[in-house]
Amino acid sequence: MAYIKALFSFILAFIQILIPIASVGLSGSDAYFTKWDESTVYTEDYAVELEKNPGEDFVILNLTDIQLSFGEEYGYPGKLAKATVDKLVEETDPDLITVTGDNAWSLDSYNDMIKMLDGYGIPWAPVMGNHDGQGCISEKWCAARFVQAENCLFKFGPEGMGYGNYIINITENGSIIHTLFMMDSHSDIQKTNINGEKGSGYDHFWPEQLKWYEWAVNGIKKTAGKTVESTVFMHIPVVEYKTAWEEAYDIDNSCYKQEYSSSSFGVNHEGVCCAPQNNGFFALCKDLNSTKNMVCGHDHVNSSSILYDGIRLTYGIKCGKGCYWEEEMSGGTTISVGSDGSASIEHIFVAPSELDIK
Repeated sequence: MAYIKALFSFILAFIQILIPIASVGLSGSDAYFTKWDESTVYTEDYAVELEKNPGEDFVILNLTDIQLSFGEEYGYPGKLAKATVDKLVEETDPDLITVTGDNAWSLDSYNDMIKMLDGYGIPWAPVMGNHDGQGCISEKWCAARFVQAENCLFKFGPEGMGYGNYIINITENGSIIHTLFMMDSHSDIQKTNINGEKGSGYDHFWPEQLKWYEWAVNGIKKTAGKTVESTVFMHIPVVEYKTAWEEAYDIDNSCYKQEYSSSSFGVNHEGVCCAPQNNGFFALCKDLNSTKNMVCGHDHVNSSSILYDGIRLTYGIKCGKGCYWEEEMSGGTTISVGSDGSASIEHIFVAPSELDIK
């Protein structure tokens, strides 16, 4: 019965392909991208705005690497993912759900994931991972499906920067208190790195994305009359995740070193899979003094959250067993924004044994 349902869903997925193809097209320019250059004037309507209730934290629930393959959504992996997210939503009552990439691995699982997240009636905002678009028509098809979802805030963003570079401003009483930068860290290296050298390995933000980020930080600062604290959501970690882990964690004694022990938590069970060269994004964030948190996915059994050189570098907790996983490291991560604009981060682990999966 499960395979029949999967086949039926796959046929429906192909029918649904016609909608994005008709409205977007799979080659050339399309209306979903925005035109941008450094001379563009930042205006308040450039970003999505979500209003925070005074006296209450604005709660963001981050999911990552759900990554179900064809047919898995009808078996145990899909039921586990749905039950996990159900419990997380019930427990955290989020104002926004973010998804930091490797969202799904096939047409039917993409459609099923979108249906699941849209069904909560909560705004949700994904970024692309290095596997998004694989097993589907294209990454553009995935992006178009996001745009068409009722509660999804995803935007294609500026042309020439990948898919899904967009901004969400959290406001209170009409004033911006915190900014969320949703950015595409791409897949394998496609462009030259900051040193002008070409190489192989994982990609990260391109030079034009750094210019766009700086333009936005300065534009928001001018609009708000102050530097607004921000969080960056991405899939592949910046190089500093690796540097921070090597500096902060005592591998021999399985604990954080004294100077990091009070400000860091979580553990890494695999290496940090970042780009081989540094693109300079972390240094730019330090210079602009806006971003205080970065949240990534990508490495499924890592959960470290390290305050490094003034910026907290956090791995979101993987949701479910898609691809590889560890049962004790499954769940989600909350980012809670207070009225002063500062954000606190917490991992929420959900053991499969806690769930009623039938």
